[in-house]
Amino acid sequence: MKKIKRKIYLDKIIKVMKNDYPLFHNLKLYGFYDQLSEDELKYIFSNIFEQPIRVLGVLYVIYDEYGYVIYSENSNGYWYKKEYDENRNVIYYEDSSGEWEKYQYDENNNLIYFEESYGFWEKREYDENGNRIYSETSKGDIQYYG
Repeated sequence: MKKIKRKIYLDKIIKVMKNDYPLFHNLKLYGFYDQLSEDELKYIFSNIFEQPIRVLGVLYVIYDEYGYVIYSENSNGYWYKKEYDENRNVIYYEDSSGEWEKYQYDENNNLIYFEESYGFWEKREYDENGNRIYSETSKGDIQYYG
């Protein structure tokens, strides 16, 4: 019965904390952090990020199951999070200052599109050998390579 009640408690923490950054700071602020074991923290963060996590770092760093950083936070409350595609390319980055970046890759892991929160974007095209042959930016710069 205690395990069921504890899981219900942890699931409530997950609902409260989902998208409530900075995560570690707020866990402490709400009084949850000191009540949780490392396994419970892993359970909470695995559910918040909707993927298994491997390790919680000493400096408030969360790694995915492949060892890539998916979340980091410092003692001042600055945080960032990253998302990766199946080839381990960063596809999304966001931080506490409101900045974000989006990335898209082709089947050969070449960066084909980049966009950021300030409005800048870049499109790229590659030939069958992976050589960049074209790029275009939001500033109107167009380049042909080769």
